[in-house]
Amino acid sequence: MPTLKNRLQHAWDAFRGRDHPYVPKGPSYSFKPDRRPTPYFVDRSLINSIENRIAVDAAAIGIQHVRLDEEKRYKETIESHLNDIFSLSANEDQTPRAFLHDIYLSMFQEGIVAVVPTVTDDSGPSEYGKVDIREMRVGKIVEWYPSGHNPAVKVNVYNRNTGERQDIILPKSFVAIVENPFYEVMNNGNSTMQRLVRTLNKLDIINERTASRKLDLIMQVPYDVSNERMRAKAEASLESIRVQLEHSEHGIAYIGATEHVTQLNRPIENNLLNQIDYLTKQLYAQLGLTEEIMNGTADEQQMLNYTNRILEPVVSALVDEIKRKFLTKTARAQGQSIMFFRDPFKLVPVDKIADIADKFTRNEILSSNEMRAIVGRKPVDDPKADQLINANLNQAKEDIQQQNMDQPPEESIEKEGTE
Repeated sequence: MPTLKNRLQHAWDAFRGRDHPYVPKGPSYSFKPDRRPTPYFVDRSLINSIENRIAVDAAAIGIQHVRLDEEKRYKETIESHLNDIFSLSANEDQTPRAFLHDIYLSMFQEGIVAVVPTVTDDSGPSEYGKVDIREMRVGKIVEWYPSGHNPAVKVNVYNRNTGERQDIILPKSFVAIVENPFYEVMNNGNSTMQRLVRTLNKLDIINERTASRKLDLIMQVPYDVSNERMRAKAEASLESIRVQLEHSEHGIAYIGATEHVTQLNRPIENNLLNQIDYLTKQLYAQLGLTEEIMNGTADEQQMLNYTNRILEPVVSALVDEIKRKFLTKTARAQGQSIMFFRDPFKLVPVDKIADIADKFTRNEILSSNEMRAIVGRKPVDDPKADQLINANLNQAKEDIQQQNMDQPPEESIEKEGTE
């Protein structure tokens, strides 16, 4: 057993430079270099908050690499590198949820997004089969090459080796190309969202002009300015006022007794606010959003509609493309698939949990330990808690003990059902 002196001598200190095994090389940044900047036309508008809200909620839906039974039902989760990307680590910079959020947000802003395998096994892209994918990143498609013997796309993606984004050409069969299912509403040139973006930008321009340092004044002088000499005299008066205001601590200036000033910076009436209000309501209606969903006060029915009309199509578009591109025909024939799972108990209030737990256990849908895991309690050691048994039915204690001793829980349940 090491002594205290030995432990102190061999302890590692993060602030002792000589103990650092890693010496950074190459360029450095004051920001996260792999993060794609938000386009300027949505950076200052409420569009960014709408897209981010949907992306955050969609990223909360888990994706797994699974195996199906003969009836195409979920059987088990496959422990693979592809499953680790969506459950443990997508790449060295992003967690699975951050990776999914990046995919959905880029999809909403660009209309089409590319999911690129950046680290694979030694074989790399192959025409005859798929590869074992270790890392993925989100890329932007900058060029499309015509379909033929080798259809491909040019993708702008982050290179972890150089710390910069670069363009690479990859075959379409090696890149998951995901299109926004709401493209006609959000990304089309004359869509409701794009019209709203343009109207919001106009309002921002007007607000900047109103909040600028310009005074927007008209000064009336008591003489005719039709000739050059009088105009020069008037300009000298304006320059005098400007200098006085610039050097005055309290912003005070004086003019002649016969000169008059008229202020013009009162807001001009326009219908931009009415247009924004109308387009926002149209966008909410076309997407299936409500104000309650955005501010977090939506009830269960509103959240159910939101999940079915928005989140499900968005997540399905990603899952279907990943299944199509990264699972071979042989793997699909063996029952492998990609599925997404949403926790149905997240929106259930506490007062309904007991009623739901009773119905699920009584109808032998979930065991007692499975319900305990849902409510955040650790499982119990009782073997009966792992069996699908209706606890409300009277059963002989000796029969239950004999079943637990002679047969596994699954066989006991089958025998009990036949009897």
